[in-house]
Amino acid sequence: MMQRLDYLKETPSQTAGPYVHIGLVPNALGIPGIYPEDLGRAPVTDAAKGQRISITGRVIDGAGMVLRDALFETWQADAAGIYPVNDPRGPADPGVTGWARVAADFDTGIWRIDTVKPGRVPYPDGRLMAPHIAVWLVARGVNLGLQTRIYFDDEADANEACPVLGRIEHRERVATLLARHQGNGQYQIDFRLQGEGETVFFDM
Repeated sequence: MMQRLDYLKETPSQTAGPYVHIGLVPNALGIPGIYPEDLGRAPVTDAAKGQRISITGRVIDGAGMVLRDALFETWQADAAGIYPVNDPRGPADPGVTGWARVAADFDTGIWRIDTVKPGRVPYPDGRLMAPHIAVWLVARGVNLGLQTRIYFDDEADANEACPVLGRIEHRERVATLLARHQGNGQYQIDFRLQGEGETVFFDM
């Protein structure tokens, strides 16, 4: 007979608060001396091969407020579409760690990633996904990290053939995942948590 546990109350969830930045990006917060530089400051080194790009944006809540304390982590392949861990297609570019931790500027709310544009990665059935960067995002009011991706609007053919983008039923929402090319390797994209233009988030 199964024991009844209806007398146990669920612990209320809470957002992480300011301790996230103290523990994860102390230098960005103005607390030096814990790490020489914050871990995950960049997903590439100066030796990385491929097209150098910079991506900037903001995290915007349902009321249209820019969240200046947002933080997220990214994961990407190198310019050949190879991840830096256990990829059967061969070793990845040693200049690409693939992982970054990004904090928004506390004054403006603008964040920035300097990296190389990733190559196309195989889907489990062999089709190629469009170049993308995976994102795990936390912010004020977000109890569980949100999963999304950054794609690129100048990769139209790859985006059209991408099996992941192809699963988004409301086709107009694909645009919420596309970083817009501004020229000279500069891209811009905002993450919108709710409301009009809400970013597509994945259940992963």
